[in-house]
Amino acid sequence: DFKAKVLEESFEGMCLDVNGKEVSVPFIGRFNVSNLLAVYAAAVCMGRGAEDVLVALSTLRPVNGRFETIRSKEGVTAIVDYAHTPDALVNVLSTVNEILKRRGEVITVCGAGGNRDKGKRPIMAQEAVKNSDRVIITSDNPRFEEPQEIINDMLAGLDKEQMRKVISIVDRKEAIRTACMMARPGDVVLVAGKGHEDYQEVKGVKHHFDDHEVIKEVFGI
Repeated sequence: DFKAKVLEESFEGMCLDVNGKEVSVPFIGRFNVSNLLAVYAAAVCMGRGAEDVLVALSTLRPVNGRFETIRSKEGVTAIVDYAHTPDALVNVLSTVNEILKRRGEVITVCGAGGNRDKGKRPIMAQEAVKNSDRVIITSDNPRFEEPQEIINDMLAGLDKEQMRKVISIVDRKEAIRTACMMARPGDVVLVAGKGHEDYQEVKGVKHHFDDHEVIKEVFGI
């Protein structure tokens, strides 16, 4: 009964055909098309006018830290996302690559949280390497673990060939700065793991840290 099709997509948003009518939205990714179509369907079924619902959809804004884009003056796109599991990382990187279409490189900055499932650490590194041109492994929320030991667990999942794509920088701010400095116009820097969080938890203490702020500082915006 309800169908949507992507007509155009970029890192600024998408133009959709929803039941034969066009609407532009500032969202990215096929998963968001499904979300928006569900909202449209629910609203129409509750008696709202189709045109009114489409107008409302066009005014919505993405949630902080969920595939959130920041553009530099030079044309580098940084994406802040909460992805902190292998599946989430694959979904985000798949969307990035679908939009980018090899017109630039993907540089991924990611880590893994301390005192959490250690089994996902090597898998996170593997998926980042498979779906990126370059990867910087760094700290996330180390909590009560040593950041370097978490990084070592991630690197343990990579072979020599995969390691050629990877560098590790324990300091998250320096890792983000390095990725942004490496990027050229047209490239995408994905900073994954923390999204909306504005802190980093180290030895039980939460220190102020915001991926957005670091990116904007490097970009000079």
